Amino acid sequence: MLRRLHTEQPESFAFTPANLAWAEAQVTKYPEGRQASAVIPLLWRAQEQEGWLSKPAIEAVADMLGMAYIRVLEVASFYFMFQLQPVGSVAHIQICGTTSCMICGAEDLIAVCKEKIANKPHTLSADGKFSWEEVECLGACTNAPMAQIGKDYYEDMTAEGFAQLLDDLAAGKVPAPGPMNGRFASEPKSGLTTLTEFDSGHAKYNASAQLATDIGDTVKRIDGTEVPLVTPWLGEDGAVAGREAAEPTPKAPAAAKPAAKQAEEAKKEKAPEKSAETPAEQPKADAEPGVVPVSDAADASQDAGPDDLKRLKGVGPKLEEKLNAAGVTTFAQIAAWGAKDIAEMDDKLSFKGRIERDGWVEQAKLLASGGDTEFSKRVAKGDVYED
Repeated sequence: MLRRLHTEQPESFAFTPANLAWAEAQVTKYPEGRQASAVIPLLWRAQEQEGWLSKPAIEAVADMLGMAYIRVLEVASFYFMFQLQPVGSVAHIQICGTTSCMICGAEDLIAVCKEKIANKPHTLSADGKFSWEEVECLGACTNAPMAQIGKDYYEDMTAEGFAQLLDDLAAGKVPAPGPMNGRFASEPKSGLTTLTEFDSGHAKYNASAQLATDIGDTVKRIDGTEVPLVTPWLGEDGAVAGREAAEPTPKAPAAAKPAAKQAEEAKKEKAPEKSAETPAEQPKADAEPGVVPVSDAADASQDAGPDDLKRLKGVGPKLEEKLNAAGVTTFAQIAAWGAKDIAEMDDKLSFKGRIERDGWVEQAKLLASGGDTEFSKRVAKGDVYED
């Protein structure tokens, strides 16, 4: 199934203060430099806050973790638990349509969705309260047909019962999850044939449904106010328990800044101050500290003639043409790129994140010095390139 960003996007996204504190704390679970490991929980929290994942939300998470936007989009579009389009303000209905549920009446439930919500999946109802989709097996085959609404399962459903359930949700009621036909859990409809001494009389619902009912949380999304933020893995000094004292430890709640932002701040910190007696030559505004700007690198290397840029992993004939058209013809130029140069070239190539993902700068440094990469060796043997 092709999953793309929704055609209509909000202008911005920001975590609520409570969710931001939670997100920043999650980053500290992982070793320094490995903050990208927190991408799934942070995306999930963003979805819990908004109901779905927008482009600004995906980019905000990427900036927070210092990741390329495309990397985070890859995660969001791969996992079906992430919704890439707006969902109902009250509930998003997921109807299981796999074999057991299909045989037992899932198509009747889908018909109710088409009638009461919208004719097509991933479409908001007229009042904006509901949306729906058909999903693969949710693992409740004994209680087919079923639907997941919010975080809970509603099982042993009929079309009539499901229609009433939607009416109750629309009216602000919180229906009890679990079997809809009087079963306690997933025992045979005719009654227990084993473990007959089991007595469910001590509880009205099975454990999962009972907890959801007790706290009234069946369709409510996490908003950061459920429980106080706890970080048991952090000591009072902010160090992660169990790690060596000498090992670098990420601190909470400092979020990772985008690479371009870090480079800009570093440039300001390291720029030499002008002296009234001895004017110091200031670095060009477009240059990273200690890095030759692309234009200067071009001047310095033009006498050597153009390089075969296709020796870089990730660069094929089409990208080489685009690079040449932008004035980039040598490995030395690419080796001199800083964060701002990369950002500008990302825009020109319309492949945001690819330069860093494939490590063009690192490859170019080696090739410019006369060395070879594993990929460039394959190029020498006549491998075919693709953009």
